[in-house]
Amino acid sequence: MLFNLKNFYHITKLTQNSKHLPRHFCRGPPNQMNVCLKGRDFLTLQNYTADELKYLLWVASDLKKRIKDKEEYLPLMQGKSLAMIFEKRSTRTRLSAETGFALLGGHPSFLTKQDIHLGTNESLTDTARVLSSMTNAILARVYKHNDLDLMTKEATIPIINGLSDLYHPLQILADYLTLQEHYGGLNGLTIAWIGDGNNVLHSVMTSAAKLGMHLHIATPKYGTRLLLTTDPLEAANAANVLVTDTWISMGQEEEKRRRLKAFQGYQITMQIVKSAASNWTFLHCLPRKPEEVDDEVFYSPRSLVFQEAENRKWTIMAVMVSLLTDYSPQLQKPTF
Repeated sequence: MLFNLKNFYHITKLTQNSKHLPRHFCRGPPNQMNVCLKGRDFLTLQNYTADELKYLLWVASDLKKRIKDKEEYLPLMQGKSLAMIFEKRSTRTRLSAETGFALLGGHPSFLTKQDIHLGTNESLTDTARVLSSMTNAILARVYKHNDLDLMTKEATIPIINGLSDLYHPLQILADYLTLQEHYGGLNGLTIAWIGDGNNVLHSVMTSAAKLGMHLHIATPKYGTRLLLTTDPLEAANAANVLVTDTWISMGQEEEKRRRLKAFQGYQITMQIVKSAASNWTFLHCLPRKPEEVDDEVFYSPRSLVFQEAENRKWTIMAVMVSLLTDYSPQLQKPTF
């Protein structure tokens, strides 16, 4: 099988930008993992080590426990503001970022292309510099990943990728937190991806091995590069986690007929699930369409999609806290 991995060069070569490395010294007490992410950008999981990914998941678990379960008030973002640039529609990314930042005592500002002059009367360069002088971080959901790369060069504050054509790192952090909660650990799990070779898959590919997970991938043959498999049953074989995503992303509507034809046989059903491990679970980043997965799987007790959706909030809060503060989690470090 071959991937439709547009400009996959980003996955095989780490972008060398000074902001991908720490720009500030952490002044708080050292945490148990000796990880400091303050001042970093969050564009792709490729730029983060295994320990750094584990730390983000640890912080997410900690915040979820303290805020949701213990009902603690943690104004970690008090006095801080977040600029949220959205070129695409969003439910989970917008709501998780907006409510999460506010829950931490900060002020989120939602900005669309209709609200600001982005790319019309004002360049990305100028926008990044202006927002750097007024806010503490920028979360951007864009079409072109190159726009995020440009913003990181011009901004003096952290840039967070809310989705681009190449990556969706916030989604994958939520997926990993969900699996961590369900299985009690990530090491040794096998993930089977059955669907499109898209931005969500790219983020899995750049991170799963760092956390000790195996990855099976099945996508159709069309405009592809990497030879893996075209057989969903082969991909699902002995897999612990079955994952898919939309077959037609925003901006690909004109390809709908061709894509639906190419993806015939890729719907995740109980027939495919029979090939999976006995403790299989199902993930989907939503919104879901019936042709991608049938109701029997999607609404089954093994489906973790709504827990996964909620965890978008806790993982994005963990990213913002880690990039903007010296926070050290109180919860015991989980087993990964």
